[in-house]
Amino acid sequence: MFKHKHPYKPFIKKDTTKLIVGTLPPPRFSTRALLEKDVDFCYGSYYNSLWLFIDKIHGLNLRYDNSQEAIEQRKQFLIQHKIGVCDIVDSAEREKIDASDLGMQNIKLRDIIGILKQYPNIDTLLFTGGNSKNGPEYFFRRHIKKYNLKLELVTDEVPRIHQFNLPVGLSTDETSIRTIKTVSLTSGSGAANISISRIPLYKQLKAKNPKFNTFDYRVMQYSEFF
Repeated sequence: MFKHKHPYKPFIKKDTTKLIVGTLPPPRFSTRALLEKDVDFCYGSYYNSLWLFIDKIHGLNLRYDNSQEAIEQRKQFLIQHKIGVCDIVDSAEREKIDASDLGMQNIKLRDIIGILKQYPNIDTLLFTGGNSKNGPEYFFRRHIKKYNLKLELVTDEVPRIHQFNLPVGLSTDETSIRTIKTVSLTSGSGAANISISRIPLYKQLKAKNPKFNTFDYRVMQYSEFF
């Protein structure tokens, strides 16, 4: 079994208001076998596409290589926009060394609720995937059960939005409740392209403009939250 340990600590500042929550980067980031276009930072896989979406939305002209400059570009964007990154999976084991979420076994999760209590300005969690098995929302739902918390549906349209109330301190009166919003963004993986093709809005936009594709759809969706 391959022990897949998350290679990066959470990237969070005192004024962070939004937190990107995924699972694990591809194993090559843990084994230090990066590809030429990989960036040695959160969501650094060129084929993950998250930074490609952000780059397109903001016109950042980011570098896609192993340089320190590429890392700093991404850190500065996150700091400027008060966005943090804290994937929910700390480690997992795999029989096959790949990036499949379904291939993870003996999974250990990070204490996201504990982290939220440490950083009181965070009011939004951006899941890089939905509630399918071993996705970030799926793990988060499992994680919050031990705190007797649950997600309440806000909107069932893609991207699905939920919220939950996080008690602050020992009291349970209204003034000590903090409401956290969660947004389940469409995954940047190629496998998600099939589900996108079935979404009525995508079909409508594709019919109006045959050149409109799944990348464009994600850029449109993500632009509301980044």
